[in-house]
Amino acid sequence: MLNKQNGFSLIELMVTLTIISSALFFGLPSLGAWVQSNQIRTAAEAIQNGLQITRSEAVRRNTSVQLVLSSLAGGGTSSDWSITCVTPSITCPGVGQNPTEIQKRMGVDGSANAVVTSAQSTIVFNGMGRMTTPTADLTLNITNPVGGTCAAANGRMRCLNVVVSTGGHVRMCDPAFATGSNPRAC
Repeated sequence: MLNKQNGFSLIELMVTLTIISSALFFGLPSLGAWVQSNQIRTAAEAIQNGLQITRSEAVRRNTSVQLVLSSLAGGGTSSDWSITCVTPSITCPGVGQNPTEIQKRMGVDGSANAVVTSAQSTIVFNGMGRMTTPTADLTLNITNPVGGTCAAANGRMRCLNVVVSTGGHVRMCDPAFATGSNPRAC
């Protein structure tokens, strides 16, 4: 009878470890950039959805509803926001001058490193679904300083913008794309 041996030889094991370590060495920086870019996308999508909810609640309740970006208003983490009515009413009850909170999002939910910058911390939609403050189109810039610079500045992060028109249209765009026919362009 033949004696059959099972297992790996030392050379096979060393070749396998070399291949795995090379893949990790070259792949981990890309994986890190992907994770940081994903946090930017999560924050941008959450803000875009929050703005769309704010607009639809304003139309549904036929009253002014606002989205407040907590970090820009003086407290909270980078991408926290809350949706409330501007003043309590029959369609939007509250106690005294404290309107009921319609919805809230904490920035630590998937986008802890994302940073939102804007000229306005409060975005108000009226009962017609139009943005009342500010009176011009508003751009919210979402970046991630932990991950490095944005692709628009020759970096590795895919920073995004959320643009709100005075008519109430909300869209997300990528500043790395020049304006033109590309639907992702700002």
